[in-house]
Formats: sequence, C-alpha cells, structure tokens
Amino acid sequence: MRKLTNQQRLMAGAAATVILLGGGFAVWSMTQKPEAAAEAHGEEEGEHGATEALEMDAARIQAAGIVLEPVGSGSLSAEVVAQGTVVATPQGQAVLAARADGVITRVSLRLGDSVRAGQTVALIESREASTIAAERSAAQARLTSARQALAREQRLFDAQITARQDLEAAQTVLAEAEAESRRTASAAAAARVSGDGRSTGVVSPISGRVTESNATLGAFVTAGTELFHVANSNQIEIQAAVSAADAGRIAPGDRASITLPEGEVQATVRSITPGVDAESRAATVILNVSGVGGLRPGQAISVRIFTRDGQASGGVSVPEEAIQTVEGREVVFVRTATGFVPAPVMVGQRTAGRAQIISGLSAGQTVATRNAFLLKAALGAGEVEH
Repeated sequence: MRKLTNQQRLMAGAAATVILLGGGFAVWSMTQKPEAAAEAHGEEEGEHGATEALEMDAARIQAAGIVLEPVGSGSLSAEVVAQGTVVATPQGQAVLAARADGVITRVSLRLGDSVRAGQTVALIESREASTIAAERSAAQARLTSARQALAREQRLFDAQITARQDLEAAQTVLAEAEAESRRTASAAAAARVSGDGRSTGVVSPISGRVTESNATLGAFVTAGTELFHVANSNQIEIQAAVSAADAGRIAPGDRASITLPEGEVQATVRSITPGVDAESRAATVILNVSGVGGLRPGQAISVRIFTRDGQASGGVSVPEEAIQTVEGREVVFVRTATGFVPAPVMVGQRTAGRAQIISGLSAGQTVATRNAFLLKAALGAGEVEH
C-alpha cells in the first residue's frame, strides 16, 4: 500500500488520533497550521510541506505522563554529570536518645509516624528522674523558707530590733537558695522529668517523621541509647561526587538540574569540599534544592551541574528521549499555547543521556522529554512505532 504524505493524510480528513494510555484514552487532534509553524521555527514551507501541530491541553499532557522541560543555555561539554545522594540538612535530622537509665514505660510513635517539635515520643521510668525531682522539690522548699526569713529580718531591721548583719545574712541565704533552685530546675528540664517525678521523656527537637525506631516497651536502656531517628523531608540537600578536575570547574552559585519522574527539580551549588576523598578520589559538591517535591533522604539521583564557562559559550542541549525520528528527520516537540509543534533539529554529540542541539532550538523554549514518543505516535496517525 502506498504510504501517504502528511499533507495528503491531512487533506483526506485524518483529524484525530486516539491512543490508549493506561486503560484510558487521550484524544489529540491534528490540524494544519503553516503560519504557527513558520512563526515557531522562523522558516517558510519547504520540501517537507506544511507543519502539523498537535493540539493538547495541560490536563491531557498530565494524563499522558508527558514531562516538559525548558531549554537552557550552555554547551553539553560544559555540563558536569554526577551521581548524588539526598541527605538531610543539619537542621533537618535528629537523634532521640535516652536521658537517663531506666525502663521504657510508654512508646507514643511508630516508624513512619509524623512528629511535632517538642512532642514526647516515649517515657522512661528512672531512679535518676526521681532523684532529680526530689532535689528540685527540696531546693524549692529552701527557696520559700529563705524568702520568708528575709521578709522577717527586714521587718525586724526596720523596727530597729536586729542588726544590719542579720539582714545581710538573710539576703545571702536567699541568693544561694535561688541559685540552687535554678540549678535543679534546669537539671529537671534537661532530663525531661515528668510532672510526677518518676519518668524522663524522650522529646523530638524538630518536626518531621520517624525514620528509625529502636524503642521496645519494657526494655531497660542506659543514658545515651539511641531510640529514634527523626527527619524532615523538607529540609534536605544534595551531596554529589565529582572528579577533582570537574571540581575545579564548578563554583558556588552554579545552576544544577535533577530529573525526576515528576519533572525537573532545580538546584544551586552551595559549596565544594576543598579536598577529595582518600578512597574514591572524588570531591563533594553540596547543592541547595529549590522545591523538594519527590526527593527523600537517602535517595540516589543523577545531577547535572551547569558550569559558568559553559553557559557563556552558548549552545543548548536536551535529554536524548526528547529527540524523535519522524519521516527520517530528527525532531523535538516544542510546547505551544495550544499543544505541540514538531521542530526539526540538528543533533551534535550525545553523552550521559543528553544530546547537543546545533540548530533548530533556542534557550527559553519548552520541549517534551519523557514520553515524547506518544506525540510521535499521534503525529504518525496510524503509523505508530513502539
């Protein structure tokens, strides 16, 4: 059967393509829009005929799982690709340990539960807690007695019954009682002594989720035993390993990108370690992340760091999966106000899942990356290649 050209197929009335996606249907209509295509690419119609535009709204793009990515400036040779790990910031993780020897009498949270800053997650019945509570009570009683004694001496001194040294002695006793009361109160607060004076509390200093739990009801633990780990997934950073040569090309403030199933996550280089690891011979680059959706502490990811010298040299690159072959031409699908337009491109070198675009794209345009083959299938109108 003779293969029809795009122009003939459009003129024959092929107005829509239906593609089955995960048990549902997404309908994309194809219309001939030579003016829009010429405006998008700055070209007149050539030997390939009119450009086809795929009409597709944002809801259908999301339903199809098509990921969009803005085209950034920077040559491919200047991109540093590195493997990184998501870690919690110093303020985003905490170890909850026993404050005193004793028996665990209550466990309030389990692995994965949410916790608030200041929340008590476990109680430990402890003899040390009882001792601290008793000292606090005794100090409070001495403070009350010292205040009463000073008031009495003040009245006697005002009535010229007692000497000044008696009043000054009472003032000294009160100052000592106040200092002892503050000391015992601080000790009780540090040990998280409960109101009844029998237990110490295990309290979380941050909000987050319990990532590790070693507390067993009824178990005897010693002071310093780690019982819980808590992490806040919104306070994270990326630690990426790069070679010593690449570390010399990277500077604080350089832009970086992380590709996730949900899309691109932007990051910025915060710092680079001055030395390299003795075993891996790699330097560590610390990245601050803007928008942490989809990232979890401990997750391994791939990071692209755009060095400043590469951004100045010009050129653009896209993920290799964004490049599709249509009728023998390599194209990428550029996002428009109503859908997508296939833009013919000239591809240069390819490395680490990226491809250099020599011509056909400019920085600032948005292209389809993941699942771009679905747009190619829609454009094929029945000549789908899996």
